[in-house]
Amino acid sequence: MARFTPEELEAARDRVVPDVVAEGLHVLFCGINPGLMTAATGHHFARPGNRFWPVLHRSGFTPRLLKPSEQQELLSYGLGITNVVARPSARADELSAEEYREGGRLLAAKVERLRPRWLAVVGVTAYRAAFDDRTARVGPQSRTIGDTRVWVLPNPSGLNAHWTAETMAEEFGRLREAAGA
Repeated sequence: MARFTPEELEAARDRVVPDVVAEGLHVLFCGINPGLMTAATGHHFARPGNRFWPVLHRSGFTPRLLKPSEQQELLSYGLGITNVVARPSARADELSAEEYREGGRLLAAKVERLRPRWLAVVGVTAYRAAFDDRTARVGPQSRTIGDTRVWVLPNPSGLNAHWTAETMAEEFGRLREAAGA
């Protein structure tokens, strides 16, 4: 993995990180927003301490551990990645409530267009803010977007100490089984 100076990371705040999407996916994973490492590399969940890629593999979604630079391979497994908010930031707490709400509206429109079987939002706080659902918990939600079911997963950030890689993989595995992926 490339090393970036603080100045290079700051310069990445203006970058757009393209979605990894296609119509009719089994699961469209949705992060909160790109971190600066993700923006600098152009690869989702690129920060070394982020557990998304190891948990995705450990839960059985992928046959091997993928590197962030191999994100396009997800499409061959019927998986994709997008974000609630497109704007990169160093921390999710830099996002405003309005950015979350607007991100939720844009995400719903994207899901209606792409029609994945499941939308998996990684981060219950982001899901609550984007969809104004203060009572949401990790797991399947009653909400649908068109025919797309919604599942909230734990945030794979290394800062989320409430979930271990093992317990996250169990929750991701529950979604994998439900999605038939």
